[in-house]
Amino acid sequence: MMPEAAALKKTMISIVDDDASVREGTMDLLNSIGFTTETFQHAGDFLQANRLRDTSCLIADVHLPGMSGLDLYDHLVGCGNFVPTILITAFPDEADRLRALQAGVYCYLAKPFSESELLTCIQSALKCQRTDARGS
Repeated sequence: MMPEAAALKKTMISIVDDDASVREGTMDLLNSIGFTTETFQHAGDFLQANRLRDTSCLIADVHLPGMSGLDLYDHLVGCGNFVPTILITAFPDEADRLRALQAGVYCYLAKPFSESELLTCIQSALKCQRTDARGS
């Protein structure tokens, strides 16, 4: 069960993927449900856009040119910015998956993933974020 529509409009999901079709498809799906989204081609674009404080959940490709999705997550955590993160990849690797999950990434999804898989991951990430915010 997804949060109420009013809550979704306040929920910014940032999508970082160098594949335009994945960025746009994911954005279209999430916008159709009621989320607010912003897309970025590279990790550096996301970092330079100054959207970190607005981002409730980050969806990032594992294999990005320059800084990978996992490197982006590690960078954010290392700077004290915890953003619930979902990593997606067309080249799943068990060692990468374990490293990501041990680092604190919420989900590691292999492309193509189903809408329900992605939405379940987002719901889990947002639920944990709300719990963390209340506990702070």
